[in-house]
Amino acid sequence: MRRGREARLQIFKFRSIQSSISVAFSFLILGSIAITSLISYQLSADAVEGNSEHYISEIIQQVNSNIQSYITNMENIGMLALTNKDVKYYISSTSFIRDEERRPYEKRISDLFQSILITRKDIASIMVFGYNGRFVSDRRITSLNENTKIEEQPWYQRARAEGGKSVITAPHVQNILQNEYRWVVSLSKELKSADGITGDGIFLVDLNLSVINEICNQIKLGQRGYVFIVDKDGNIVYHPQQKLITSNLKTELIDQVKSAGSGSFVTGEGNNKKIYSIQETHFGWKIVGVAYVSELIANQYQIKLSYFLWTILALVIALYLSFTISRHLSRPIKVLQSSMKQVEKGNFDIRSEISSENEIGQLGRAFNMMVGRIDDLMNQLIQNEEFKRKSEMKLLEAQINPHFLYNTLDSIIWMAERKKHEEVVLMTSSLANLFRAIIHKNEETVPVRVELEHITNYLQIQKLRYKDKLDFTIDVDPDILEHHIPKIILQPIVENAIYHGLKNKLEPGVIQITGMGHGETIVFVVADNGVGIEQDKLDQLLKAKNRTTMKGIGVSNVDERIKLYGNEYGLSFNSERWVGTEVTIVVPLGARKGAADGT
Repeated sequence: MRRGREARLQIFKFRSIQSSISVAFSFLILGSIAITSLISYQLSADAVEGNSEHYISEIIQQVNSNIQSYITNMENIGMLALTNKDVKYYISSTSFIRDEERRPYEKRISDLFQSILITRKDIASIMVFGYNGRFVSDRRITSLNENTKIEEQPWYQRARAEGGKSVITAPHVQNILQNEYRWVVSLSKELKSADGITGDGIFLVDLNLSVINEICNQIKLGQRGYVFIVDKDGNIVYHPQQKLITSNLKTELIDQVKSAGSGSFVTGEGNNKKIYSIQETHFGWKIVGVAYVSELIANQYQIKLSYFLWTILALVIALYLSFTISRHLSRPIKVLQSSMKQVEKGNFDIRSEISSENEIGQLGRAFNMMVGRIDDLMNQLIQNEEFKRKSEMKLLEAQINPHFLYNTLDSIIWMAERKKHEEVVLMTSSLANLFRAIIHKNEETVPVRVELEHITNYLQIQKLRYKDKLDFTIDVDPDILEHHIPKIILQPIVENAIYHGLKNKLEPGVIQITGMGHGETIVFVVADNGVGIEQDKLDQLLKAKNRTTMKGIGVSNVDERIKLYGNEYGLSFNSERWVGTEVTIVVPLGARKGAADGT
């Protein structure tokens, strides 16, 4: 988890502060614009949706008014029939009427009903069923379906139960007439007697839904919106896709419509988000308008495009402003950075020219003070190092072990007393050459040839002192004899080998010195067959600066002087207890005078 967090943070890291400021400003402005645009669009969409709901509600109210007016008109037609004296007498009389007396009544009533049907194409049939068993319709010759019992029909039972109130049924197949099966909505009502208490029969009007279809089809609620009607039991009275509803290929939220009063509710998501607007009628129907929200915003695409284009424009402006501001803020920092790079290259004369009074200006002035102080310290350090280096060289030149000089002079006296004139001459000559090599022209580097003369004289003296206990060999490639190397680098190693490796050895000791060129370097190897160096002493041999080895010139001093030419040069040790020690000295090929002090 931590690695994942670090990886995410790594994404937001930039090489320059200008990029960081630009990206930060861009994200802040873009985020603000995006949030503002989304909120504005959502508020606009909500406002449009609210207005649309109100608009749809008004449309459905108008549809409701039209349908209620239509049903009221049908009821009025029924009242026209019911107030006719022939109809009232025919269904209310309980006295026996002969056929020749009944037919004129039936003809007059049938003609009345037919005259109504001629003016109203939406009425399928008008019929009256008396409780006295008499029946009359708009047809001159009417045959009832023998398989259908009138008293069991839902419209008949409901009208009788309502006791004079109009009853409207859901669409159904009317099958009370012989060989007629019509899809109708039935409006039925009980006919009251003169006392207004008892009933005389049931009046029935079958409507073919043409007017309702026409009213609902005229309503346009977008491309996919529509209007449908349900009764109080949840049965669909009208639906523009009635066949799909009947075959269960399409469903509606009937339960929610039944439980809801006049008002609206929203359902669905995205492009299928719909508004259901509901209006109740006084006779139990509910007029429901269904509209798709995505179609209510007529210019939804234009609004989205407008918001998108404004967002892009704002982003471009934001990027330009953030880049301009970040460049203005980061310019002094870049100037300061450029000055620092010059200091890294060793130019301590550079000064920052930042003149602002803010924190960056204060930083620039502090930088100038720091660089000036560093320049002074560097000059002082160079002077101190130069003085120190010269002092160390003089110390090395003067650091001939007094004990070595005393023993050498004592050996000369001892050989002179025994009349060994040749050995006295040889030792004295070697000692003189040794001092001559040390003070050679007061230079820091000498040819390999001079360094070999110096170490040969030194070993010659030691061999005369130790007689047969010490021997040495020098094998150096003649091609490197004229190349310059730092002086006095072999004697400290050889002296260390004699006093700590061979002096305490019972058997004769041998020191071997070899030298050869290797690429751009010269490699010397000083090997002895002495007692070796213990591992803990070997680890500490070069750790202390200017450390002197008991009775000799500092080995670590030699290493430090060589490393002035580069860390790839210097000394390395390989020792095995009671077997011997091997010291490898690597110096640059042709070291120049002054190279070590940077001139």
